[in-house]
Amino acid sequence: MSVSSAPAAAAASTVAASPASLFAQQQLRAPVLRRESAEERAGRIRKLSQWIEQNRRAIEEALYADFRKPPAETDVTEIWSSQVEIKHTLSHLKQWMKPRRVGTPLSLMGTTSWVHYEPKGVCLIIAPWNYPFYLAIDPLVSALAAGNCCIIKPSEMTPAVAALLSRMARELFDPAEVAVVEGDKDVATALLQLPFNHIFFTGSPAVGKVVMRAAAEHLTSVTLELGGKSPVLVDATANLRDAAEKIVWGKFINAGQTCVAPDYVLVQESVQEQFVEEVRRAVSRFYDPAGQGVINSQSFARIVNKHHFARVSGLLEDAQRAGAHVALGGIVDGNQCFIEPTLLLDAAPDSRVMQEEIFGPLLPIQPFTTLMQAADFVNDRPKPLALYLFTESSENQRYLLQNVAAGGCCINETILHLAHPDLPFGGVGNSGMGKAHGHYGFLAFSNEKAVLKQRTGRTGIKFMYPPYTPKVQKMVDWLMRLF
Repeated sequence: MSVSSAPAAAAASTVAASPASLFAQQQLRAPVLRRESAEERAGRIRKLSQWIEQNRRAIEEALYADFRKPPAETDVTEIWSSQVEIKHTLSHLKQWMKPRRVGTPLSLMGTTSWVHYEPKGVCLIIAPWNYPFYLAIDPLVSALAAGNCCIIKPSEMTPAVAALLSRMARELFDPAEVAVVEGDKDVATALLQLPFNHIFFTGSPAVGKVVMRAAAEHLTSVTLELGGKSPVLVDATANLRDAAEKIVWGKFINAGQTCVAPDYVLVQESVQEQFVEEVRRAVSRFYDPAGQGVINSQSFARIVNKHHFARVSGLLEDAQRAGAHVALGGIVDGNQCFIEPTLLLDAAPDSRVMQEEIFGPLLPIQPFTTLMQAADFVNDRPKPLALYLFTESSENQRYLLQNVAAGGCCINETILHLAHPDLPFGGVGNSGMGKAHGHYGFLAFSNEKAVLKQRTGRTGIKFMYPPYTPKVQKMVDWLMRLF
């Protein structure tokens, strides 16, 4: 059963309308949405939440069809995470929308000022394939909360989820408010030629640059959620079993196809051997408890398609040719796009697996001696989207936080900062720009309009109006000295 509120004729038009036509419809509707109350905005978001709840099985089936994602994993990473964002937004939306009063400096006595939040207008969300439902819904919630119209372009690499998102939009929304446009990169290119008021893109740094160039043609603001090689640092004080379990979970969930997945591990040399053994045990407990091989596990996803399978398996082959040693895993099966959780030791720093974002179940492990050496290793590369520290030393924690830049960080955990609705999520430099989630997502889709209200009649600033007589100059001099 699905929630349906849009007229059938409007729903049908979503399919037939071109991107340009949909954009024009939303331009006409945007002024209406900007005047809506918090309750009217919340109503759309509540309907979305109800639809997700009622279509849980359909979402699980779509994710399984696209890359055999385990239903439990879909529940946690696609459905629960979307509902957390929705619940948080509904709880705070009225407060977020209120004008925010600011103080008055002495030089502007007599005025009152505030920040007024208004929607940017018509927004484009370009969603990726790795978490194709959640990473479409999460920015949509922020866009609706801020009062915008929105077009969503899902990834063509996950056609089952793209079709599901299209059905969702038809059943819930007037296409003049929210629409889904399916298609390949040519469709995305056509959308990027339109003068959107904001673009929210999740994907690779390379495509992020394409999006930003297109946005520049219209001076469109952007939020770019990109990626990069997110490092893990494990020092000698860490609880190695605990660290191994958390790293294995964060790395191999969704078969490693996660923007904030640990990309490589730097482990203090004195505990490397013990850490590797703990990782082996954790992989076995999670994905092969019966000893029948991970390939038979119902808890391990597949690579999304043959193109990406060839890319990730090519990284493995290149690493081995360059001298890397497979300490665990290494089994691949192109017929089902399967790559086993694989640990790589002694990977050459200039090998592709240490230079490119992996986005798959390969985990290079490198030793380090001193924290400075580890920090330098990370800082010699582009700034990562996430940094993971495993340590029981507050001094080591402080040193690494102060000396290693990253979009976000977890201490003695992986990827969970992404799930905290009160934390800003986003990258820095090559890993992205702008922040998302919760209030930060609301602000990303809002214009923070500065408002100053002056009293009528005599004001302090009028004493400095032209003509600039000696008396006026004295007032200016006094102002310069005082402030």
